[in-house]
Amino acid sequence: MDILEHPDAQALLAAAELSAAAVRSCADHLELFVARYLPRFPRQEHRDHARTLLRGKLTGLQRKTTEPIATQAGQPRRPLQLFVGAGGWQDDPVRAELRRHVAEELADPDGVWVLDGSGFPKKGTQSCGVARQWCGRLGKVDNCQVGVFLGYASRRGKALLDARLYLPKDWAEDTARRAATHVPEGVGFQEGWRIALDLLEAASEALPAGWVTGDDEFGRCSELRAHLRRRRRRYLLDVPCNTLVRDPHERRPAARPGGPPRLPAFERVDRWVGRQPGGRWRTAKVRDGAKGPLQVQVLLATVQTRDEDGCVGPRERLAVFRTVEPKPQTWYTLSNSREAKRAELARVHGGRHRVEELLAEGKGEAGLGHYEVRSWVGWHHHLTLSLLALWFLELERLRLGKKNAGRDGAAGAGGIHGTVAGAGGGGGPDRRGRRPCVAA
Repeated sequence: MDILEHPDAQALLAAAELSAAAVRSCADHLELFVARYLPRFPRQEHRDHARTLLRGKLTGLQRKTTEPIATQAGQPRRPLQLFVGAGGWQDDPVRAELRRHVAEELADPDGVWVLDGSGFPKKGTQSCGVARQWCGRLGKVDNCQVGVFLGYASRRGKALLDARLYLPKDWAEDTARRAATHVPEGVGFQEGWRIALDLLEAASEALPAGWVTGDDEFGRCSELRAHLRRRRRRYLLDVPCNTLVRDPHERRPAARPGGPPRLPAFERVDRWVGRQPGGRWRTAKVRDGAKGPLQVQVLLATVQTRDEDGCVGPRERLAVFRTVEPKPQTWYTLSNSREAKRAELARVHGGRHRVEELLAEGKGEAGLGHYEVRSWVGWHHHLTLSLLALWFLELERLRLGKKNAGRDGAAGAGGIHGTVAGAGGGGGPDRRGRRPCVAA
């Protein structure tokens, strides 16, 4: 039997099919979408350029920088390049409107804030913030820029809301390089987790959420976890598998006969988990998937860790997630919530992965990683336009349902690109290279 005749293949083909009406409706919706944001650009020429660039980012161009977008639109490239690289418009009003828009569509009191960092490989030394630092796209330390992102996930959908360029300390203290790349006077060195907190505080005024999540780049920072506790924000943050923990309920034999039992020594979390009985694991549903519920096994415990100075921290909840497959992947997380059930924790952790997928999709589908700007302003202008393009794609997926559902359904995400391109007449391991700890 031909593979295309298989019932599963027929179902996939049917799900991927788009009608001509759906194609036309995407173009109409793009115009309505763009019209909402144009008033945030101060001049008519800015509004014209924003429309051109957003349309270009949503076409099938292989490289979505300003030059091929200008060529496709039949426009000179220089005005578009100046608009992105040095245009006199502000990102904050546009991103504030984006947050309001996301709130209208996705707001959920049980929503999940996702803190994330991502590297952009770069050649040379002139681009703002470029340095030899960890680049997940390459899976190694190399020349790159690093952005700190804030995402949002709810039961209805997901979005990237904000981003800021990480400025290494030597860059922040280099007056000549700051001047050459137009870094604002008020911008100084900040650790990535502090940048993420600033983004979170700005966005929390517009969107409700019940949780803060992030990968081990953020979870390993005890100061970040303490900060979230002080602000009474529930968190579920990944930590590395070599994080040192101890279970305060365990006891070692007394140091001398008749003495009190002692607290256990600190040990790697993966080793501690490895010696726990199988009965401590329970199965929980992350969310419904195309082929049935997505499930993980969850182990819960109360532990203590050490902070960066070696001091013992407060009791936190350890939640370990293990995939249900022959070679399971395992994630270790810490939380300040003592009441949340396994199913809720699994849902929250799943929200982090959904936003990571969205970030990877943005690099491939909305031109997030396609730029040739060197300045601080240019990087943030580019990111603002890319976040808008990615949000439009998410809205179209929600509107079309399983049709063109991208990563969440049968059809590829590129289908929506083809839709917008046709309407406009144009052409057709994790982000850091790390893998989750794999159980033996």
